[in-house]
Amino acid sequence: MKRFYNILNVGERNMVCRKSFWTFENDIRLVAEVRDCTMSKDLQKGSKLHADALKRGLLETNRFVGNTLVNMYAKCGDIAKAQELFDKLPIQDIVTWTALVIGYAECGNYMKSIMCFEQIQQEGLSPDAVIVASIVKVCGSLRAHARGKEFHAKIAASGLLRRNVMLGNVLVDMYVKWGELAEAQQVLDELPLRNVVSWTTLITGYCQHEHGEEALICFERMKYEGHSPNPMTLACILKACGVTGQTEKGEAIHVEILRKGLLEGDIVLGNAVVDMYAKYGDLVKAYEVFSNLRARDIFSWNALLAGYVHHGQAEEALNCFKKMKHGKCSPDAVTFVCALKACGAIGAIEKGFEVHAEILRKQLQGKGIVLGNALVDMYAKCGALIMARQVFDELPAKDIVTWTALISGFCELGHGLEALCLFERMKVEAGFSPNAITFACILRACSSIGATERGQSYFDSMSTKYGISPTSEHHACMVSLYGHAGYFEEAMAMIEKMPSSDYLPAWSALIGASCRWGDINSGRLAFKNSLQLDDKSSLAYVRMSSILVSAYRQ
Repeated sequence: MKRFYNILNVGERNMVCRKSFWTFENDIRLVAEVRDCTMSKDLQKGSKLHADALKRGLLETNRFVGNTLVNMYAKCGDIAKAQELFDKLPIQDIVTWTALVIGYAECGNYMKSIMCFEQIQQEGLSPDAVIVASIVKVCGSLRAHARGKEFHAKIAASGLLRRNVMLGNVLVDMYVKWGELAEAQQVLDELPLRNVVSWTTLITGYCQHEHGEEALICFERMKYEGHSPNPMTLACILKACGVTGQTEKGEAIHVEILRKGLLEGDIVLGNAVVDMYAKYGDLVKAYEVFSNLRARDIFSWNALLAGYVHHGQAEEALNCFKKMKHGKCSPDAVTFVCALKACGAIGAIEKGFEVHAEILRKQLQGKGIVLGNALVDMYAKCGALIMARQVFDELPAKDIVTWTALISGFCELGHGLEALCLFERMKVEAGFSPNAITFACILRACSSIGATERGQSYFDSMSTKYGISPTSEHHACMVSLYGHAGYFEEAMAMIEKMPSSDYLPAWSALIGASCRWGDINSGRLAFKNSLQLDDKSSLAYVRMSSILVSAYRQ
């Protein structure tokens, strides 16, 4: 009988073991399914799995299930649900906290992410490299300099940088986000471990801040260390080549990309090649690369379109805009800005109306200050000042570019007094300080209405009040201002005071003034100096002929 009970107990134990194994297997299956939902961002299915876990009481007995669910909600963007579940869990370990810290960071709630990190430390938990890397990224996004540098010091002192390249990379990225590129370079130089991501992070920073030469130097150093560039590195370097005008280097990189077949499935890299040639002004090559791309997106079209606009091929730009729409690619704000610039450059007011109408249909007007500025500028350049003023008045936000576009429009069409009134309104009512472009417009306005003293006052205020060093363009405006008023001695004195060697605009302005007044001596001097700088200037010959004819008639 005793033996019978022993046999029975063994059978029961086996049944319990089989049941436990079956439960464990189901738990693992549920965790795997939740992770699949995390990867596919399937919040609906993930919520059903959460409900199933609750029914089975798994959140009280299996912390892996709880951690996986918190991570799923955080990664799927439902951070409120992640926090709610987190608060109900009987145990929160470092894995649970990590999911919450990263979740808040990824949804842009940086302060909450930092608060969670501080709570981890208060509870005596030791954060791992993943959570530290996440919080350093948060400091970069928040521009939290003091806190970020504090973390940097602690990470360096801990010795983690000697065995974790990811932490070094996020430190470089933090300084890049702050725009402190010298510090980012120093951090990278001192890293005991570096990889292609380390170098690409710094190269990207240099490119974003238009430091093309430094980006190219980093690229060469990276290759010297034996790191092969990835597509992101190459895309950044192509941009650097475009910005610096290093055509040979850019073309060599393009050849290398083709040799490795990297353009086949990488649209970002393809767009970078198009953009590089467009920036060079080699628009034939840019179009050739563009045409051979297997896939094109809005960035492909915008790169080509911007190249046409920047290099004065407005007609081609508008043709490109038309083809893009026929190609079923929907224009974005950047596309419309380029199209409006093209319309303004050639005075295509009817096309400008069409583009404006499309912007209104897409409800984009008022949603971006750059697009609003482009509309004002287009109408002003096309001479439609009433429309320019109407768009200007309707814009919810304005900046110095908006005001300057309208001021320039009034100035170019001979409404100098209105331009001056707008200039004063801009300073007094809107509180904007003029920039160098605004001053060039306003000095021309003074010249057009003969406001010599006022123009001199504005010119003096550039350096004394606004800290702007006058360029050759501003000096030429002053020469024109004095010359139109018949003050040739003052005009000559202004030319003599010019700090740069670009005298051609000033001498051209003096020829124009001499032509107006029939002053043959000043005209001859200006004509002689103009030809020394540009012996093919047809305008100089025409104006000198007019001066001589005028003198002969007298």
